Amino acid sequence: MARKKSDIQPLRPDLPIYPIGVAAKLLNVHPRTLRIYEAEGLIKPAHRGSRRMFSPNDIRWIDCLRKMIHEQGISIPGLKKLLKLIPCWEVAGCPADIHEGCLARVDWSCPRTLYEVGDKVAERQAKLADQEKKKKTTGKKKQVLPG
Repeated sequence: MARKKSDIQPLRPDLPIYPIGVAAKLLNVHPRTLRIYEAEGLIKPAHRGSRRMFSPNDIRWIDCLRKMIHEQGISIPGLKKLLKLIPCWEVAGCPADIHEGCLARVDWSCPRTLYEVGDKVAERQAKLADQEKKKKTTGKKKQVLPG
């Protein structure tokens, strides 16, 4: 007898409710795969103590990651570089109507300050400006849930 799929939805799509084993089963991957993605910096699950907890948004993002890796043939190092330069919807080629409504979209891109090639002073100033921007954006702490 086939099981009926439940219509129960979490309160918020960003609420981490799935432990790693459940998330792995939902995605049809081994839990080690999720640990590798986390070690590579592609996913950032919430932690409850030492347990990784995944939200429905995390599940959607990982599903999208797997499509980029397996269907488009982008390597993990290549994907990490691309995501630093452009948002995920441009890497995946998502149409505007899809990415505008996607709650799992990721934009880690950091715009670079332009300078004229060969101008060492302008290059140093651009590098300093980029470091300042990076400091402002990396001030966010890792999400830790009580419990």
